[in-house]
Amino acid sequence: MAPSAANPTPLSGIGVSPGLVAGPVARMAPGIAEPEIATLDPNRDTEKECDRIAAAAQTVKKGLELSAAEAKGDGRTLLETTAQMAADPTLTSSAQAMVRERRLVPERAVWEAAGTLASMLESLGGYMAERTRDVQDVRDRIVAVLTDAPMPGIPRLPEPFVLVAEDLAPADTALLDPEKVVAFVTSEGGPTSHTAILARALGMPAIVGTGAAVTDQLSDGDIVLVDGTKGSIVLDPSEDQLRRARELASRVRVFNGDGATKDGHEVQLLANVGDGAAARSAAEANAMGVGLFRTEFCFLDQPEEPSVDEQVEAYKAVLAAFPGKKVVVRTLDAGADKPLPFLTDATEANPALGVRAYRTTRRDPEVLDHQLEALARAEAETNAKVWVMAPMISTAEEAKAFTDKARSYGLQTAGMMIEVPSAAIMADKMFEHADFASIGTNDLTQYVMAADRLLSSLADLSTAWQPAVLRLIKQACDGAAPHGRPVGVCGEAAADPALATVLVGLGVASLSMTARALPDVDAVLKSVDLAECRRLADIATASATAEEARQAVRTELPILEELGL
Repeated sequence: MAPSAANPTPLSGIGVSPGLVAGPVARMAPGIAEPEIATLDPNRDTEKECDRIAAAAQTVKKGLELSAAEAKGDGRTLLETTAQMAADPTLTSSAQAMVRERRLVPERAVWEAAGTLASMLESLGGYMAERTRDVQDVRDRIVAVLTDAPMPGIPRLPEPFVLVAEDLAPADTALLDPEKVVAFVTSEGGPTSHTAILARALGMPAIVGTGAAVTDQLSDGDIVLVDGTKGSIVLDPSEDQLRRARELASRVRVFNGDGATKDGHEVQLLANVGDGAAARSAAEANAMGVGLFRTEFCFLDQPEEPSVDEQVEAYKAVLAAFPGKKVVVRTLDAGADKPLPFLTDATEANPALGVRAYRTTRRDPEVLDHQLEALARAEAETNAKVWVMAPMISTAEEAKAFTDKARSYGLQTAGMMIEVPSAAIMADKMFEHADFASIGTNDLTQYVMAADRLLSSLADLSTAWQPAVLRLIKQACDGAAPHGRPVGVCGEAAADPALATVLVGLGVASLSMTARALPDVDAVLKSVDLAECRRLADIATASATAEEARQAVRTELPILEELGL
């Protein structure tokens, strides 16, 4: 029996996308059941059964590609990546071999082949381990085609609902319709998973990592109140709580392109983008520029390096959306969670600590040369102000080598990412060469806390609220100050309105985020002056734990409750 409205049951997880909404629960249908171990009848043609596997894989691939064509931004990229997994010959050929050698029925062969591939990817760790979810998703879809079972996926209901699931495959998340799915709750996942990042891009309240003990209490049709900021779920909320949720949902905040604190201290509020469509959306949201143009989206799933001409066109599509404004371009961040077949080695034992990002220039310097040439040409053909930076800069020598090379191509403003602790600690030396820096809080947190940011069991460590991370950010800003160099933040931390005040207090000059987060961050910054931001930064860095820092700062910001943040 559900508890009474007078005594609503609080449940909790990790809030990864803010917002307060209520709705009926719709549980994700269970995945495809594991097929029985069965062999083919003697009269069935082995090669025809192998052909059925290949045909089913192509059917799944085409379906995902059609969905990708209708999706936007990160969602499109996720669907395209999953479609490539469906077409992976490793999976189909392994399954076909099991049919030929063991005469397994096709659906069982696909299941076992996918299990072997998933185990191999999981053993590699990092991004490759996260791809196991893609393998399982593709496996279920192929088995569904082979057995004429319903295709797994998000429920289709006439009314809006709160989606509850064990986890969401990237392809499922990419297809979430905010008009139907008002929020989602998963028992697995962490704050920097692709699911969480896409939820923020959609502006959809989301809670992950609740554990099965929480999601098992939520049944189809139950009315729940989801607070994606606090990470709380209330089963059978009161009428007052529902009224509050409706009131907040009816409010529409906009950003006017004038990021600043209450006393007029400018804070550039910028957008993270990956392609021209995302850049145009960010411009419509009045972003003051682009703080992170992820150029690797132009390279993903390419068997070979795009030509300079192809790159020029891709870059111009982004630059053209911000005439006269700053566009911070990150050079190719390949490796770890973004492997590229023509540039990175997927067999590295620990790709997060391997030859990735700027380090790929050690063996393939021409890829960076081509990219800088293309960026210089794209800048010359548009009116945007290009600031170029390299990811994974670890030493002052690397900072000098990159900035010298960028300037040799005519790119006048050259800087670096601060993701490696050494770059923050040695910032005073780094800024003898770099014109600016942008802090990637996801990777910096991962390296400071020695916790894989894609591992849900370590999600409590994967937050930029960790005082150790905040102290390093302050050290980076202090190292930049004597040189008059600006430091920005382009990690997920920038989209947290409470944390934004702390970052400004630490000395951060710009915050780059998903465009949907701009109005919330702006509203909170305009409620405090610079002195208050510095006081909040002192409180956070003096805390003993991430949760202590977060709660202490939020207590000092009553506007968060007023805004439902």
